[in-house]
Amino acid sequence: MIKAWLKENLKGDYQIWLIVFLLSVQSLLVVYSATGTYAYKTMRSTEFYLFKHGILVVVSLALMYVCHRLDYRSYARLSKLALWASVILLLYAFAFGSKLNEANRWITIPVINQTFQPSDLAKLALITNLAAMLAKRQHLKYDTQVLLPMVTWCILICGCIALTNASTAILLLATCFLLMFIGRVPVKFLALLLAGGLVLGGAALVVGQRFGTVQKRVERFLDKKNVEFQTEQGYIAIVNGGITGRGPGQSLQRNFLPHPYSDFIFAVIVEEYGLLGGLFTLFLYLWLLYRGMKAVANSDRAFGGLLSAGLSFSLVIQALVNMAVATGLVPVTGLPLPLVSMGGTSLLFTGIAIGIILSVSREGAPELKPSL
Repeated sequence: MIKAWLKENLKGDYQIWLIVFLLSVQSLLVVYSATGTYAYKTMRSTEFYLFKHGILVVVSLALMYVCHRLDYRSYARLSKLALWASVILLLYAFAFGSKLNEANRWITIPVINQTFQPSDLAKLALITNLAAMLAKRQHLKYDTQVLLPMVTWCILICGCIALTNASTAILLLATCFLLMFIGRVPVKFLALLLAGGLVLGGAALVVGQRFGTVQKRVERFLDKKNVEFQTEQGYIAIVNGGITGRGPGQSLQRNFLPHPYSDFIFAVIVEEYGLLGGLFTLFLYLWLLYRGMKAVANSDRAFGGLLSAGLSFSLVIQALVNMAVATGLVPVTGLPLPLVSMGGTSLLFTGIAIGIILSVSREGAPELKPSL
């Protein structure tokens, strides 16, 4: 009965569904552990944030289900409108948005009082539109008239994001570079993308809200004598975990780590589930990347293949950066661990992105030229 229902309703790559299920279960377990003490102190209930996060996980899975049932070609038609909306929302957030952690990255949605990060919409819109533009030119010769709009949109969106969030802007620029490289864009335009991104992104960083923070974090990362507090607590958590971990719910450093349920959730995973648990989490993301690229290899549809590749790169690179931060390999950033960290719009847009990847992996959808 259950097997028949799953076969009838869950389409696309079943291995991706399994990866999502495993990461979602891990998310609920670790978020409950990481927020228990804080929830009791602030809300007098250890389950408060678990219930809140659980609702967001369910909504994320629902969005994933809806998006995977839709024809992915429809997203190309909406991507240009979403790009213009992203620019407006990013600039509005910078000027008038809700300020958290010394940055105006959020817009508060009236009535429901839920914060929304325009950068999440911008990432999804840019990758989708870039994949559509590249797909349209796969069998035609690239020229300046075609490539300049691609490069311009990438630089513009990344520059707007850099006003309040440098790490997300860098990650998105790297994703666009990889996607254009796969799309066989000439080297001189790839160089133009990097140069333009560095110039405009650097200027946006200077005039924006995060230049001082980025400078301090890089300096602290390079200073090996004085380890940054977050990094030090992450080291302690990882050492406490050993090979097999202290056990579920037994983390000690959750009471000392800043944002143990978000930025440093991987350190809590390693402390409770050990090196084996950390490696398993890493394996799940690499497995997700493999299945996302498998959809590319199995597809003779240019737009679907590029879209799946771009979204897979974006999610997995972000996951790798989050894990690298927790282990002290790169400077501290504010990037959450996709599908695992507690969050609002980030979790929802991750569900949408994976739903689109699943839609691409569905069989039997003939390719049409994307409408731009």
